[in-house]
Amino acid sequence: MGGMPPENPGSNDTQSSGRKGGKMEKYSFDSTALERAAQAAKDLEKSAHASEALQLSRMQEETKQLEQKSKMKESETIKEQLRIEYVRTSEEEKRKTYGEQAKHHKNKADYEDRLARQRYTDQLAQKGKQEEDMRARNEASIAKQEQLKKKTLDYEYELQHKNDMARIQAEIKGKAKADRENQDLIKEQLRIKGQEHRQTVLESIKTAGSVLGTGLQAFISDWDKVTATAAGLTLLAAGVYSAKHGIGVAARFVEARLGKPSLVRETSRLTFTEAFQHPIKTARRLYTKPDDALKGIILKPELEERLRDIAIATKHTKQNQGFYRNILMHGPPGTGKTMFAKSLAKHSGMDYAIMTGGDVAPMGKDGVTAMHKTFDWASTSKRGLLLFVDEADAFLRKRSKEHISEDLRATLNAFLYRTGEQSTKFMLVLASNQPEQFDWAINDRLDEMVEFQSPTLGERERLVRRYFDLYCLVPATEKRGRLRLDEFDYGEKCLEIAKMTEGLSGREISKLAVAWQANAYASETGLLTEAMMEECVMNSVRQHAKKVVWQEESAATEMREIGESYSSEKDASTGISSMKTDPTS
Repeated sequence: MGGMPPENPGSNDTQSSGRKGGKMEKYSFDSTALERAAQAAKDLEKSAHASEALQLSRMQEETKQLEQKSKMKESETIKEQLRIEYVRTSEEEKRKTYGEQAKHHKNKADYEDRLARQRYTDQLAQKGKQEEDMRARNEASIAKQEQLKKKTLDYEYELQHKNDMARIQAEIKGKAKADRENQDLIKEQLRIKGQEHRQTVLESIKTAGSVLGTGLQAFISDWDKVTATAAGLTLLAAGVYSAKHGIGVAARFVEARLGKPSLVRETSRLTFTEAFQHPIKTARRLYTKPDDALKGIILKPELEERLRDIAIATKHTKQNQGFYRNILMHGPPGTGKTMFAKSLAKHSGMDYAIMTGGDVAPMGKDGVTAMHKTFDWASTSKRGLLLFVDEADAFLRKRSKEHISEDLRATLNAFLYRTGEQSTKFMLVLASNQPEQFDWAINDRLDEMVEFQSPTLGERERLVRRYFDLYCLVPATEKRGRLRLDEFDYGEKCLEIAKMTEGLSGREISKLAVAWQANAYASETGLLTEAMMEECVMNSVRQHAKKVVWQEESAATEMREIGESYSSEKDASTGISSMKTDPTS
């Protein structure tokens, strides 16, 4: 075919040869395919549809190119989507990384804050321990100084005693020696002095007898003088007797209605002297409307509801002139018993009087009279009187088991006599931390018993907020004095302090707020900070813990003493019974 080289069969088998590894290798090439392609091209050129076939081939080639471009665009689109997805994934990973970093920083800050708080707590504990050690060393030093001072005083007293004894012995010896030397002279002086004294007495008796005899004789001889003298003496005696009893009755009347008894420590009842000295204050008190019985008092909701019912019942009893009910309020100190008693009296339109059981025992025999005077004074109140007895267990103890004096027993009997029946004049309210020590007769006179418990978290938060507002926030807002508050969340701080003050009473929380105010006033700038508040709280908590320890030790000691006294009484009773059974004893 044209320029094709002639076929060479031999060249198909062996066109080239070479050596490899010492042997000859043959290379063969199959040319039949080229020949078939050349023959097909010749046939196509001779065909009538050659141009159409070429055009069809070109169109097929263009179609393949378009398909190839479409596939390239699709791949570019997929590549762009992959790039966008990669960017989105990268941003998401960055966002997660930033979140993890923020969480890590927050955890790190919380951990550092906890470490700082723990370090501050440890510093406070270390400081408290150092203060305790310093106090112990000071007390030991003071004890040593006192001991040395006591030894010095004892030594000085002993020397002075020896010197005084030597001086007295010397004086006695000198006086005895002088008396022995002047014995005759002293006897002569005593004899002369005795004679003069006897002569003077005899002459005085003679002179008085003669004067009295002459006067009596003249008085008896005149009957009118005798009658007038007898009548005058009679009238004088009657006048003295009437004045004495009249003044006593008037004094008792005035004391019962106007004077305050000696057992009453505090009262809202107006006396004549107070009304005369403070007329404006008296008028304001008379026209003041009664307040809510629980105003300013924060207790548990259940207890507040019960106390409100008691206040309503007492007020209606006062208005209808009914019999008052006696109430016992028992619970830990500082839980609001005295505050509620005063508020109850004001809400009901009554006067209140406060007495304490510790004042009764020292009065001794005068306790019975003072007790009767107190109840006489209470019965004369026109508005009605709420008699509040604080620490009532101090003298209302069990008569069968407690060792009390006869005077205190008589005073207790007088109290029982005056409270044996319900009264329309006065209302009895007792307060005690140990109601189990009451005599059974006292329990029989109680109509209502209310238990005041230590505040829980909710009540403590309300108390902290109230006293913080009263002693810190209001003075700082109204700019009274130099007190200022630092910038912090007051509500959150009050809640935190309420959680830290578990076990503290309302009185202790109020003292804590007063301590905040005092520390702010004592500072150079007058600024109250969170650190100052936390320091006061930690001090109060430590002091409360010490009080609890002391109370437990006191209770254990008391129980031990009771057990020892019981065992001694048992041994004594056993000894007495054995003596009775043994006839030789």
